[in-house]
Amino acid sequence: MTRRPLRIGNASGFYGDRAGAVREMLTGGPLDVLTGDYLAELTMLILGRDRLKNPDLGYAKTFLRQLEECLGLARERGVRIVANAGGLNPAGLADAVRELAAKAGVPVSVAHVEGDDLMPYQEGALTANAYLGGAGITACLRAGADVVVTGRVTDAALVSGSAAWWFDWAPDAYDRLAGAVVAGHVLECGTQATGGNYSFFARHDVRHPGFPLAEVAEDGSSVITKHPGTGGAVTTGTVTAQLLYETQGVRYLGPDVTARLDTVRLTGDGPDRVRVSGVLGEPPPTTLKVGVTRIGGWRNEVVFVLTGLDIGEKAALVRSQLAASLAGVASARWTLSRTDHEDAPTEETASALLRLVVRDPSPDRVGRALTSAAIELALASYPGFHVTAPPGPAQPYGVFTSAHVPADTVPHTAILPNGTRLPIPPPPPSTPTPLTPPSTAPGRTSSPGGGLHRSGGRTGAACHPQTSVGGERRTSSPAGV
Repeated sequence: MTRRPLRIGNASGFYGDRAGAVREMLTGGPLDVLTGDYLAELTMLILGRDRLKNPDLGYAKTFLRQLEECLGLARERGVRIVANAGGLNPAGLADAVRELAAKAGVPVSVAHVEGDDLMPYQEGALTANAYLGGAGITACLRAGADVVVTGRVTDAALVSGSAAWWFDWAPDAYDRLAGAVVAGHVLECGTQATGGNYSFFARHDVRHPGFPLAEVAEDGSSVITKHPGTGGAVTTGTVTAQLLYETQGVRYLGPDVTARLDTVRLTGDGPDRVRVSGVLGEPPPTTLKVGVTRIGGWRNEVVFVLTGLDIGEKAALVRSQLAASLAGVASARWTLSRTDHEDAPTEETASALLRLVVRDPSPDRVGRALTSAAIELALASYPGFHVTAPPGPAQPYGVFTSAHVPADTVPHTAILPNGTRLPIPPPPPSTPTPLTPPSTAPGRTSSPGGGLHRSGGRTGAACHPQTSVGGERRTSSPAGV
């Protein structure tokens, strides 16, 4: 018997996303599973610093605050919660959820997934985490978990792992898994799929976009939509923009399956509904990506406000006055932003900004002594001298790199609600099939890259180029963090 589609929603696209989203999604309409993506590369660095201060931390604390308000509501409505908020300490977060549930008198079963943390790793690494797939999530849900928290899994695994549980898919159901991965990829950044961060935002009311959900069918196809009456929009444009986000090439490699993005078909399915179908899957690679963060050194900055005439000359004067103080600093970068306007009506609109950013392995060389030297110029430099902030101490900055390790060396483990530790085996070795162009079936309305703008990013890793639609064209969009 064919099981009805899985209704799975998203309530977080990053650590710090809308606090009320969990309640919005639980009260906005029916759901079977609610997911939350809290981990970006920057987040792992933040959680790593948290763990240095307190080994009991290392997880997304905002997730707990959301559950304080909504755990009982989720239980009442029969909605399972799956989130990667465990970060560097999924076991600690699972214990915290159990403690919260006991205090609130909410009877829930909690499980977690671990094994992604590869520390100690290379010298100087703050965090090192393999990107796991969804099989551990599947195992936890099969064991009856109401709440599943993970460490570093791929963002799409929150959906594909839940779908594999719902439909009892085998690990080699590659086409079905690929379809769920595509749905998960569309959902993972939350409101980026419903008009947020979208180049054509002016075409829709995106003042308070609703979070997305997917109706995933047993064959792996899905309909991307949102709860009725919520803001934003779900169109082939918004879905394609998110689908192209953080992708390179037609093979979307993952721990459970390789999804062929050149086979994706998007068709309108009514207002705020886009059907995703036709996705083909191939075996996954035999390696897993590892994200590594490090403290790269120390940084500081001073922003000088240059007002009125002779902006270039004023900037040159400041640079020459600080040249001696910057001697020996590993990196000093000056940027002049011409935010000033001719015949400006206010001092603010007549001002340009000169930014100095310094980086060095030692906090002493870029600390308060350096920024104080800039402030000491106040009465001895250009007319109208002022800066945007008082002198401050050096702050550490992070560096993210990636590597790959054999999948069979990573101890992917599901810790079930009863405490049983269930090892998750890696996929069997396989060879990718030759890349062949997909057929162009009649009725095809859209495919990735078919002239729709991409969304800006949230990892800060790159600026994504944008293509055109309807004769409009823009060349780039900033990647947000």
